Amino acid sequence: MNDTEKKIGLKGLTLNELEEYFISIGESKFRAKQLFNWMYNHISTDFGEMQNISKELRSKLSSEASLVTLKLETVQDSPSTGTKKYLFSTYDGKKIESVVIPDKERNTLCISTQVGCPLDCKFCATGLMGYKRNLTAGEITDQYLLTAREYGKENITNIVFMGMGEPLLNYENTLKSIEIFTHELTKGLSRKRITVSTAGIANKIMDLAERDLRVKLAFSLHSAFEETRSQIMPINKKYSLKENIDALKIYAKKTRTRITFEYTMLKGLNDGAKDIKALIALCSSLPSKINIIPFNSIRHMNPGGISAELEPTPLKRIHEFADALRNNNITVMIRETQGDDIAAACGQLAIKNS
Repeated sequence: MNDTEKKIGLKGLTLNELEEYFISIGESKFRAKQLFNWMYNHISTDFGEMQNISKELRSKLSSEASLVTLKLETVQDSPSTGTKKYLFSTYDGKKIESVVIPDKERNTLCISTQVGCPLDCKFCATGLMGYKRNLTAGEITDQYLLTAREYGKENITNIVFMGMGEPLLNYENTLKSIEIFTHELTKGLSRKRITVSTAGIANKIMDLAERDLRVKLAFSLHSAFEETRSQIMPINKKYSLKENIDALKIYAKKTRTRITFEYTMLKGLNDGAKDIKALIALCSSLPSKINIIPFNSIRHMNPGGISAELEPTPLKRIHEFADALRNNNITVMIRETQGDDIAAACGQLAIKNS
């Protein structure tokens, strides 16, 4: 066990938790706001920088507590799109990735919530690396903070919980990180600029609807048919599509937001006329839009079984598919593939032997 592991980790604590910590060490709880501001607004990683905190308290914090959760190992740039992939290592030697996706009006940070993923979606490289553990709230938060130090905090406009792992299976830590990101002292991101993507954990969607977070929700749909969805997304056998759609309707109503359906197009599997008809029926049942994602190769993970057989729908068919939906008054976006040259595109994040 190294010195960092022996110390109390403060990164990832909410303001209320920091207040409790300072009271527990015999200090005034107003110190919590000072530390919160230094950690999450000024992105400080050194107690010595915190000049409005007494020298004695800074020394005490340095000996007992830690601001370190992740180490930034490498930054990989896509020369074609400007996408940047960040490789981090955890205290126990695990590896995770985050990606910054640039666009004309926004720069979106895609962050991870787990080391690997237990869901085994057949079109996703992360599922092929298996599941190691949940990330702490500090490790989730630090992906944003460390990336912001390198990329520029003011340059990151949006966050999507769409990297490695299923956010709703690391529920409490995901919620804590959102609370930190959106706190007024962080001076960071509004709820409207945060999206949580889920493969469908119906009971957690229901619980999230009751919270006052009101973040955007993206649902990894990929087929409007139970049988097909179960074939490529085993989680559908536990939480059926019907069960999830019922939960999404409640979420949309409670939060007054529109659900985004993520739809990776797979040749001959979910790109036919019957799929269009089913999507039209689904989208007419709740406020929603569809984000079509061209299938990105996962060959870098040497997949077997159905994963090795999947092929991308041709671009011409993708546009025909999208136009057919638009002709039925459905909002459709086609996500432009970015970062596939550095295995940073949607569905490609994975680290062997992490």
